[in-house]
Amino acid sequence: MTAPSGFFPTASVCPVCLRRVAARREVDGADGYIVKTCPEHGEFRVRFWHGPPGLSGWNRPKVPGEPPPRLTESRLGCPHDCGLCPEHGQRTCTALFEITERCNLRCPVCFAAAGEAPAADPAVSDLAARFAAIFAAVGPVNVQLSGGEPTVRDDLAEVVAACREAGFAFVQLNPNGLRLADAPGLAARLAAAGLVSVFLQFDGDDEACRVLRGAPLLAKKIRAIDACVAAGLGVVLVPTVAPGVNDGQLGDIVRLARAKAPGVRGVHFQPVSSFGRFPWDTGAGARVTLPDLMRGLEEQTGGMIRAGHFHPPGCEHSLCSFSQPYLLEGEAGLVPAPSASQACCSPAPAIAADEGARRAKGFVARQWAAPTFAPHPAGPADDFDRFLADAATSRRFTVSAMAFQDAWTLDLERTRGCCIHVATPDNRLVPFCLYNLTAEDGRTLHRGRESCA
Repeated sequence: MTAPSGFFPTASVCPVCLRRVAARREVDGADGYIVKTCPEHGEFRVRFWHGPPGLSGWNRPKVPGEPPPRLTESRLGCPHDCGLCPEHGQRTCTALFEITERCNLRCPVCFAAAGEAPAADPAVSDLAARFAAIFAAVGPVNVQLSGGEPTVRDDLAEVVAACREAGFAFVQLNPNGLRLADAPGLAARLAAAGLVSVFLQFDGDDEACRVLRGAPLLAKKIRAIDACVAAGLGVVLVPTVAPGVNDGQLGDIVRLARAKAPGVRGVHFQPVSSFGRFPWDTGAGARVTLPDLMRGLEEQTGGMIRAGHFHPPGCEHSLCSFSQPYLLEGEAGLVPAPSASQACCSPAPAIAADEGARRAKGFVARQWAAPTFAPHPAGPADDFDRFLADAATSRRFTVSAMAFQDAWTLDLERTRGCCIHVATPDNRLVPFCLYNLTAEDGRTLHRGRESCA
């Protein structure tokens, strides 16, 4: 049988000058490449998918649903009119607010290049106005408070409370864990203010931390986990996975997270991308792709987690992520959750984009919050929701991953289906990958630039 192959037209940008260029998604057997030519800087061919599973069987088709709110006009064309512009096809699931540019680390890998020339922190009153404006535009989406390092703000509890007062029910923090480990009572104060979940940077052992973060930090990360769990916060471990650095530690990270369950709600892997500050060639060089993670998890957990367990998402583009909910079994085991075919991230007939966004938002809010035996307040909506409502949430644990696109791998068809949006200071919503898009020389497309609307 001949291996599947083909060419699928799309658009991208030149990684040198960020000019929009025609591109194609090239399928070669189980592998996928983005191929594009800039009239000034030549051709680029970068692998973004290294199967199996192959691209031909990895799909969750979306059909148009209720369109997302339009906050900017189309003038220059995608990817320049973000805000969201009329070309965007997916509603917001998570709105990310960067509440400081300061940081107490200077990580060799940082999508925001945090701490280089930080501006003054926005006042709580200014953030409250931004929270209210975004809530008015998109409603009760999930919120992530990020930076920089958000815990360097001594008034962080006030920021969390302002976010909850604006109407957002699921508020998650994206920290490195240092202050949560060292500041007694900080996690409890944040929980009392309304924080629900902690999306904790966690890259593996001390050597991985040294390479990716500049210091051996494992002991502090463990203390941060324990402080958050003790405060009643749901914790998700978030490894940035780099080739030859920590891609051999996938199983160890899952086992550590499993040992800290049910307070630790799961692991969300993120392959390193060429954003902001990065020390090696992740352009045309070696990359960790989603299939690499799937196979690595199977190999490194002895088959407890299997590549065949994972499914494409029902919200963002199929090539952007995978996920699988598990149930805790015994002292250290995981088994796939029954009825998972009804999950937002499972293979199924085509789904309306807005319905996929609704399911994904609810799934994340349920799964990444601290364990509780109460049903979801919105009530069960489908068979999988009924299963979740009936099962003790303390038994749930999710393994997932998201592959962010950089200037080398950008596929604008994928980007127009993005549901994770950065809320800018001028109250636009920009897809995460586009907001952080960084040229070969460090120039950005959106971050730090004036509105293009």
